[in-house]
Amino acid sequence: MRYNDANALADEPVLPQLPVSGFIKAHEEILALLGGFSVVAFFASLLIVPWLIVRIPHDYFALEERRLVAWTHRHPVIRWTGLIAKNLLGMLLIILGIAMLVLPGQGLLTILIGTILLNFPGKYRMERRLVQFGPLWRSVNWMRRRAGHRELIIHDRDTEQGNRES
Repeated sequence: MRYNDANALADEPVLPQLPVSGFIKAHEEILALLGGFSVVAFFASLLIVPWLIVRIPHDYFALEERRLVAWTHRHPVIRWTGLIAKNLLGMLLIILGIAMLVLPGQGLLTILIGTILLNFPGKYRMERRLVQFGPLWRSVNWMRRRAGHRELIIHDRDTEQGNRES
């Protein structure tokens, strides 16, 4: 069988050009760049995400209402600069986490860390729900135990487990 070309014989079946192969040939440089970025993001997530998870205070999710951040009393320029930088980093981590859901990497954990860095109404309740997702909860606490840190405490989850054991 021959592909569609000018020299194909009339009695030989002709296979059409696949649109995917044409797309790949037309965008080789971009795809190579994305592949390289995927590899770098994968290895960076293996180092950064566990480090960030260990830095979450063990009782961060234990209260019904979020605590005030320690640097809220700083000069407004410093506070706003830090707030903008923190939110930009959070958005970047969420975007990378979403990409890591289909690319190699720790997508859910990266999304959790990005969400923790963002500021928006209802964020604390959403974080508490997200971290209680079974596989994510087990992964986070496994990383914390391996690093020699206490497991996260969530008031609702710990109360439910205490009631079941009684």
